[in-house]
Amino acid sequence: MRLTQLSHSQSKWQPPMSSDSYGFYNTRQKKTNRTIGQQRQPWLIMILISLVLLGGIGSRLVYLQLFQGEVYREKAENNRIRIVPKPPVRGNIFDRKGRVLASTRLTHAAYLWPIVVKEPNWKENLRYLSQLLSIPEDNIERKIKQAGYNSPTLIRIARSLNPAQITALEEFKSELNGLEVDIESVRDYPNQDMAAHVLGYTGELNAEQLAKRRPQGYRLGDIVGKMGVEAAYEPQLRGEWGGLQLEVDGAGKVMKVLGQKIGKAGKDVTLTLDLDVQKAAEAALGQRKGAIVAIDPRDGGVLAMVSYPRFNPNVFSSQITQKTWEKWRSQGDPFVNRALRGFPPASTFKIVTATAGMESGKYPPNTILSTFAYLNVGGTAFGEWNRAGFGPMGYVRAMAWSSNTFHGQIGRGVGGPTLIQWARNYGFGSKTGIELGEEAKGLIADDAWKRKNYNWGWTDGDTVNMSIGQGFTQATPLQVAIMFAVPANGGYRVKPHFLKDGRDASQWRTSMNLKPSTVKTLQEGLRAVVSSGTGKALNSPDLPPSAGKSGTAEAPPGKSHAWFGGYAPYDKPEIVVVAFAEHSGGGGGSVAAPMVRQVMEAYFKNNK
Repeated sequence: MRLTQLSHSQSKWQPPMSSDSYGFYNTRQKKTNRTIGQQRQPWLIMILISLVLLGGIGSRLVYLQLFQGEVYREKAENNRIRIVPKPPVRGNIFDRKGRVLASTRLTHAAYLWPIVVKEPNWKENLRYLSQLLSIPEDNIERKIKQAGYNSPTLIRIARSLNPAQITALEEFKSELNGLEVDIESVRDYPNQDMAAHVLGYTGELNAEQLAKRRPQGYRLGDIVGKMGVEAAYEPQLRGEWGGLQLEVDGAGKVMKVLGQKIGKAGKDVTLTLDLDVQKAAEAALGQRKGAIVAIDPRDGGVLAMVSYPRFNPNVFSSQITQKTWEKWRSQGDPFVNRALRGFPPASTFKIVTATAGMESGKYPPNTILSTFAYLNVGGTAFGEWNRAGFGPMGYVRAMAWSSNTFHGQIGRGVGGPTLIQWARNYGFGSKTGIELGEEAKGLIADDAWKRKNYNWGWTDGDTVNMSIGQGFTQATPLQVAIMFAVPANGGYRVKPHFLKDGRDASQWRTSMNLKPSTVKTLQEGLRAVVSSGTGKALNSPDLPPSAGKSGTAEAPPGKSHAWFGGYAPYDKPEIVVVAFAEHSGGGGGSVAAPMVRQVMEAYFKNNK
């Protein structure tokens, strides 16, 4: 019984343990074909995935380091470095006596730093800036695109900010990291619209202009002369850019200055313009559409040049409003310099006709011709302005009374080619060479011109019409002033100019090789105009003896143009003044001569 009784621990069946090749039992569980490798699979997969990921990251790092390293280093550098450009201070412009005509003043401008703001975020910022600055969104966006969204350089988007705008922008800077408000110098014209057509104005280069000027060193945001002396002497007035290279932190705060280039101010320019004479000319012309030109007959220096309507060049130092544009449009075109535009010169041209007659030898200074109510030429009647004629007269009396039939006979007698040649000798039909780029050539027509434009040849009627300053003939007030300078200075054609450079007068004039008798006869005739003829308005106790010539041009379908040109003192001239009133009606002696007198009085009052 005891043998058959098993203990409780022995009552359960245990499978036999397997024996290994050495006869020892292996205590590890025997593995089947199904379980082989299951414990190693997760580790293998993880290792493979890791190798793929590390390989991808490694290859990306290699690509970034070896192939794109320079690009990303530059981007990182641009995020750390800010370039703050400093435009140069533009040179001043002075009149002949050292009085300021154009200078600079300090104001605030708004700038954007494109690189610190992500491109998608600009849309909302542009909307706010547009409303605040009253600038179309497209204008701001165009400047950003032109500079590039990754540009490290500040770009100017608005000038001459008012206090309210400055305050609002400063508050907005916390939301727009790329916004800056800084001080800059802008052009200032202390006399407002005085001499606007002479001085011109300045403005920022547009994209097309910038593309043309880049080879000359111009850059985005440059302010340049756009008209007048500002444009003519841009190279001297411009100066050279300066700027700062700053290191900033992530918030855009300046950490330190890395480099600095000191800007170079532009050179000052002194003009021949006389501010007193300019003011008098502006007042004399008033709000009549037209022009007044005053020059020194000895060297061609321009003392005054006025055109109306005019504009205030200061408005171009800030954003021009629609209201300003509408006001200018209602006045006509204030940017047209009528002193440099062509109009029929009327009887002032008789100086050329008389010169052609005497210099040709056909009509010497002692010539006497009968005058009539009209000249019949080719079936066309060219009437005398008094509708009766003046009887027999010579050059002096014919000039004093501005006889059309006397000068018509002279013109027809010398012939079209001779008259045309002498008109060109005086400078008509060609630019004078004055610095202003807005100058027109005028027109001296000839046979070839007429055949081209009208398909028939030159006639005697065309010659007679030209001899009294009508027909196709067009001359600018400046060209007419140069014509008057010839008898005034004894027979020299001067080159008009604005730059006061100290050169001798002989460097600015060329002899026309006129006979002394021709010059003397012209001088006597022009003096007689004032002393006893159509220019008596110049007989003033405030003026020395003077000389001149009136002109009244037919200008259909409107009223006639009025002209008067004169010089003084008669025996030793210092000033030539030409006044032109467009479609004013009335005669040159009654409308334009008083303007000339007013300008001359101011000149002699301030130059005793």
